[in-house]
Amino acid sequence: MTIAVPRPTAALPRVVGAGLRVPVVSGERVEYANLDHAASAPALEEVRDAVDELLPWYASVHRGAGFASQVSTRVYEQARASVRRFLGARPTDTVVFTRNTTDALNLLARSVPRHTSVVLFDAEHHAALLPWRGPNVHRLRTPTDPAEAVAELDRALAATPEGPRLVVATGASNVTGEIWPVAELARVARQHGARIALDAAQLAPHRPVDLRELDVDYAAFSGHKIYAPFGSGVLVGRADWLQASDPYLVGGGATARVADHGDRLGVAWSAVPERHEAGSPNVVGVHALAVACEVLGRHWEQTERHERELLARLRAGLATVPGAHELSLFDGDRDRVGVVSFVVAGQDAGYLAAALSAEHGIGVRDGAFCAHIAVHRLTHGERALRASLGLGSTVEHVDRFVAALRSLVVDGPRWDYELVDGRWTPVGDPRALPPFLH
Repeated sequence: MTIAVPRPTAALPRVVGAGLRVPVVSGERVEYANLDHAASAPALEEVRDAVDELLPWYASVHRGAGFASQVSTRVYEQARASVRRFLGARPTDTVVFTRNTTDALNLLARSVPRHTSVVLFDAEHHAALLPWRGPNVHRLRTPTDPAEAVAELDRALAATPEGPRLVVATGASNVTGEIWPVAELARVARQHGARIALDAAQLAPHRPVDLRELDVDYAAFSGHKIYAPFGSGVLVGRADWLQASDPYLVGGGATARVADHGDRLGVAWSAVPERHEAGSPNVVGVHALAVACEVLGRHWEQTERHERELLARLRAGLATVPGAHELSLFDGDRDRVGVVSFVVAGQDAGYLAAALSAEHGIGVRDGAFCAHIAVHRLTHGERALRASLGLGSTVEHVDRFVAALRSLVVDGPRWDYELVDGRWTPVGDPRALPPFLH
């Protein structure tokens, strides 16, 4: 049985929660302005509907003879084909489902051959920065422009010893939204006989990613970034290193055969992708991710136009806020997705974020965004604010954010705030949680 995927429409895909009204400290309710898509994007309505359609058939995957198990297994395996199309993967590439981008890149880090030289830039998200440890890891300082990134990688690879080499690169910065020169980095990697892995977590929700066109060996992204917030992720790429390594996790599904040899167990591992998918898989999350891929893949023109218009409006408005300074990794104005991080002179980022939420019903992110090196270098150790756009963002959200931020900076907040466990919170916060939490 095939679970139907909704037909394409010319309209922009809608998200669950559009029009959600949240309480503010004045006692009113306002439409929630979700400017935190870079952390987690809301579910697409088509994803929600597809999950609802699947749930009556929800059952075990791969090892069940019952009809519902056969349906769930078909859904799970069809999802691999959807991800292949979404990423333009090669026929020989394997698709391994994981929990998220972090899980996927840790899996890859556990699977590279011994003594592999790994080269990456220090501006990476922690998911791409931290899995690689030891003397064979070469971290490069963030370049001032894309051309310098390519040149620095060329020099670094030329200095690495013979043997397997891997470049780890981001597609788009989760701090600034700036797009990295992935195809050019891949070309340099090829010249030195290296492979390249792409952290596509921030790029995949906003722009098409084609592994063959970019000439990338591996890509990882999360469902919760691409409007499928049901706990799934994916690692796609060349199978040989993954097939040659022991399973990332061991247990059911990862094993083809287990035998009792008295003082030890004899274990034959499954082939990829099952080799690295131990345990009962998240069929609901994987189906949600696959449907999100299909929907986004049919709406790139509308999605890009929507985000570019909102991003231009957001950046122009931010430039009118006294003391606001937008962060950039690169010199000049570079192509970017809908992510803007900034600081406001003399203002605490956490304080502003709390007031934007409590007084104006606006959700933004404050802190260092799991990219501490990049943020602290750009802010000289301060916390930053990040406003990130997506399919759930509107012109009204952007305009309200700019007006609210300007008012907070010029006139100050209308409510008192206190630090509680390191976070600013309204004094005597009167906002009631939704009934399902009581």
